Amino acid sequence: MGIYLNPGNESFEEALRSKIYVDKTGLIKYTNEVLGTEQKYICVSRPRRFGKSMAARMLAAYYSSDCDSKEMFHELEIGKDISFTNHLNKYNVLFLNMQDFLSRAKEPQNMVECLQEYVIRDLKRVYGNQLNNGENHLVPILEEIYSTTRKGFVFIIDEWDCLFRLNMHDTELQTAYLDFLRAMLKDKTYVKLAYMTGILPIKKYGTHSALNMFDEYSMTNPKRLTRFVGFTEQEVKELCQQYHMDFDETKRWYDGYRFRKMKHIYSPKSVVDAMLNEEFDSYWTQTETYEALKLYIDMNYDGLKDAVILMLGGGFYPINLRTFQNDMMTFKGKDDVLTLLIHLGYLAYDEEKKSVFIPNKEVEEEFADAIEGAGWQEVMQAIIATQRLLEATWREVFGLL
Repeated sequence: MGIYLNPGNESFEEALRSKIYVDKTGLIKYTNEVLGTEQKYICVSRPRRFGKSMAARMLAAYYSSDCDSKEMFHELEIGKDISFTNHLNKYNVLFLNMQDFLSRAKEPQNMVECLQEYVIRDLKRVYGNQLNNGENHLVPILEEIYSTTRKGFVFIIDEWDCLFRLNMHDTELQTAYLDFLRAMLKDKTYVKLAYMTGILPIKKYGTHSALNMFDEYSMTNPKRLTRFVGFTEQEVKELCQQYHMDFDETKRWYDGYRFRKMKHIYSPKSVVDAMLNEEFDSYWTQTETYEALKLYIDMNYDGLKDAVILMLGGGFYPINLRTFQNDMMTFKGKDDVLTLLIHLGYLAYDEEKKSVFIPNKEVEEEFADAIEGAGWQEVMQAIIATQRLLEATWREVFGLL
């Protein structure tokens, strides 16, 4: 068992021991289906605190060959699937958290070199006698290990997009990083599965991507992985019953992410905290200052104010997703900004209406905080007028307030 090579199952065991654990091991059924096929490249992009790292640790615990995870999984959803024992603890897992390597490298341009140094060191602890000790590039070493052992690798790459988020203007560095990932993963027989997680979809360059072998599952189209984006409505109902919390209020605060195959997906971080704290509050938005949202609102592209006013009034705003370049700096207009806000979790996307909207009360409060100091006085006045009109309607029609 190593640091990066077959890191074991202790991290996932912590999730299982937590007071609230929602079973998402059904994801393993899908990864088992595509393992060792042309569909073995999976890139999952979701907002922060939407369970990406937990899923990565779960996959590592299941596939890692240096541990025995049968008891950990056999009573969960995957334990009932026919593929359960076929792949359980049978692969070399390389778990790479790119944020860690970026932090350890003294300069961002040294991140790939740092990654190779640490991972090769880990590999040599296990396979040192079988390797060319003079080799300091990762790909030839992985090829050598596979040719000797015929034991395939499962790559789990967490925070794959950190370089694009933290060094958003250095396109040369980003290109070199993508080329490294491509060289390590594309068309390599030692790769049995490559599972990447991040906030952003894979960066586009011109008409192609350096990582065009990946199938992408994003906040605009999670496809078959929709129920793993967050908590489903049934999962939230069960938690509300268990913790004696009002389901309708939970829905108002944390529901709103809707997809073609599932109309109600909830923010998992917020639901868990609301259940444990026994009160409703803005939990997900507290993990990052509202300045992060204000930055994009302050860009104030033509029509952005109108879009915000409409959405704060409960409306849907039509957008074109196709011009977004999957980064945090290339914006041609308000549609690109709004598309980024979908991937960051501040907006939800209705695929049938081709429109964006504010998903719930928690995020609505974040928008109100962000625009309050942005000099958008007419926006605030419009919001107040809308609220007063709604209150007047309630009084007249329902006798409320």
